[in-house]
Amino acid sequence: MNAPHIPVLLDEVIAALAPRPGDVIVDATFGAGGYTRALLDAGATVHAFDRDPDAIAAGRKWPETVENPPRLILHPRRFSEMVASLADAGITRVDGIVMDIGVSSMQLDQAERGFAFSMDGPLDMRMSQEGESAADFLNTASEEAIADVLFQLGEERQSRRVARAIVAARPLTTTGELARVVRKALNHRPGAPKDPATRSFQAIRIHVNAELDELEAALDAAEHLLGEGGRLAVVSFHSLEDRIVKRYLREASGGQARGSRHLPAANDGAAPVFATVGKAVRPSDAETARNPRARSATLRAAIRTSAPARKEAA
Repeated sequence: MNAPHIPVLLDEVIAALAPRPGDVIVDATFGAGGYTRALLDAGATVHAFDRDPDAIAAGRKWPETVENPPRLILHPRRFSEMVASLADAGITRVDGIVMDIGVSSMQLDQAERGFAFSMDGPLDMRMSQEGESAADFLNTASEEAIADVLFQLGEERQSRRVARAIVAARPLTTTGELARVVRKALNHRPGAPKDPATRSFQAIRIHVNAELDELEAALDAAEHLLGEGGRLAVVSFHSLEDRIVKRYLREASGGQARGSRHLPAANDGAAPVFATVGKAVRPSDAETARNPRARSATLRAAIRTSAPARKEAA
């Protein structure tokens, strides 16, 4: 019942969603259920999504799944599939959606899942535990393809050097092997404030799980599912994710991406489908002291208007 991790910006997320008894709310990234627990405690019914079978298996032990009617309905699906999965359950409108983007603490803390460079385990990184693994990608992709992933998804400035070292060291089978290759390629000195393997591990994980594509699809799904006055709360953990959320909400609230930073934002005249709520929220010093993993989190929230969705549901 007790979540084995600390949900980030919990109070702020719940304030943004403002759950009421009887509300139907989607937790798009169930994980250990930190947000779901607070939403259930507020009297809401929660439809929780997670592609990780371990998270779903743990959720099935919650008593709310067997209440009559159940107040916790689990969906072992990607959150990009929210519209179709909820339709199968007879749900076409919801009152709130929360997304906590990226890898969960449960996944990071299990060496056998292969997400963390701090522990040696199989080079896996698959959230769904199926499909192409990190080892599959790194041991078969071209040097150029690996370099592109490291640069675009990890913002690794020395991506070509790291990719060259990875190809030379193949086959790689464990996280420890990959971390050592990256550190050596970047002339890592023990005791440096940040491990240089961080960016490469992030990039490979995002690629293997198609995380940015999933995020964009999930934002479109939220546009279709939220009724007028419905609330969206998205917590992201690095700049690539936050840029996508920020751009989406800017455009959905009536602005358009600028063709040039020297030109004003264009507006095509369409009614805004979201109204953004305040500025981005970041953790307090007290929260980051309690939970260091919260330090890079950003919360953005918005309220759905009555305007029709801008494109058909996927």
